[in-house]
Amino acid sequence: MNETLAELVKLLALEKIEEDLFRGQSQDLGWGTVYGGQVLGQALSAAVQTVPSERHVHSLHSYFLRPGDVTKPIVYEVDRIRDGTSFTTRRVVAVQSGKAIFNLAASFQIEEPGFEHFDEAPWAPPPESLKTEQERASAMADKIPPPLLQRALAERPFEHRPIEPEEDPFRPTKRPPERMVWFRTVDRLPDDPALHRYLLAYASDHSLITTALLPHGVSWLTPGMQVASLDHVMWFHQPFRVDEWLLYVLESQAAHGARGLARGRVFARDGRLVASVTQEGLIRMRK
Repeated sequence: MNETLAELVKLLALEKIEEDLFRGQSQDLGWGTVYGGQVLGQALSAAVQTVPSERHVHSLHSYFLRPGDVTKPIVYEVDRIRDGTSFTTRRVVAVQSGKAIFNLAASFQIEEPGFEHFDEAPWAPPPESLKTEQERASAMADKIPPPLLQRALAERPFEHRPIEPEEDPFRPTKRPPERMVWFRTVDRLPDDPALHRYLLAYASDHSLITTALLPHGVSWLTPGMQVASLDHVMWFHQPFRVDEWLLYVLESQAAHGARGLARGRVFARDGRLVASVTQEGLIRMRK
């Protein structure tokens, strides 16, 4: 397995230090704080490890409370709220330096037959016809400061191929608050449905809240711009694999009071809607 992806899988596995108590380390992506998708994926992993394997997560609701420090471990405390006939509920609190930095509630369900319908996937060019994010960054290397360029070109556990038009992130133009991107892990993964779910949770934080910036002609690189996830909600609808191409369709419905709201839909390549995401985030222009 690719080294960067293998490191992420190991990070998400966590270390069990006591019953319902787990410890995780962090990947330093160069920002000094923990990437929101990482703590989301680790918290879901902690919850999964206290639930029977035949029950799969179908929804999660979470809040980002404080920035995480990449140099310190994170402890995940799992509360077994309910174990019902069909559903299981867990609450997870992520703690660092004695303070809660993240809170998650997740619900799990046994597999059951039932009614079925789903949104159809919008048309999108095939991922093979698109450039990766690294290729786009390389094409404008002369415009990107060396520290940012190094991070942009670094190896990643996921491959992203945006469909949105290429533009200078330092001089963005106003456009509708919507984008689409194909993504998958850079290597094949084991056949573990739980692993694929918390890796999708990890990836779902990518490019989501920044979609709310598009109609305002700014980006997360605009001087004075502060962007941070506040809460994150996710529903898992159908089986999927994150090592096969998934289409992430993103849109922002509203922005007000230094907050933006964004919605994401994740489609398998065969057109099935496999997950839905909603996130509110801080989008503040500091003076």
